[in-house]
Amino acid sequence: MTYPERPTAVEVHHPQPINTHPPTPLLPIQPGTVPAVASVVLPDGRIVTGYAIEPAKSEPVTHKHAVSRTAVNVALGGIGFAAVCGGLLMLTTFITALTAFVTQLITLAAVIFGGWIAVQVFGHRPTGSGTTVNIRKAVIKRNKFYG
Repeated sequence: MTYPERPTAVEVHHPQPINTHPPTPLLPIQPGTVPAVASVVLPDGRIVTGYAIEPAKSEPVTHKHAVSRTAVNVALGGIGFAAVCGGLLMLTTFITALTAFVTQLITLAAVIFGGWIAVQVFGHRPTGSGTTVNIRKAVIKRNKFYG
């Protein structure tokens, strides 16, 4: 396999732009906006000229907390839930006691109302027909009643 000969000189072609429209007028540039031109000498002696590029500035590092906010919120939620559970336990105890109290009031009302009805049905009537007999010591001799 044969290799082609190496060229001894390199031709560089610079393309020429074709302007189909007239060039736009240049606006005056403020002196502080044009970046500075820098030249760098390479180790082999060549000089490279170009615009100096400022390094990208990183955003300042924000202070990170030792404990994440999520962990703190979960812990506070747990503490609040525990406090609410104690209150709910007291609330259920209160409701149970209130239920027992209302039950006792209903029972007492039934006993009082039932007693009142019993007195009305079986009690003494001052005005009424019939004979009222109060028996204290009953003595019966020879089929005769002595009261």
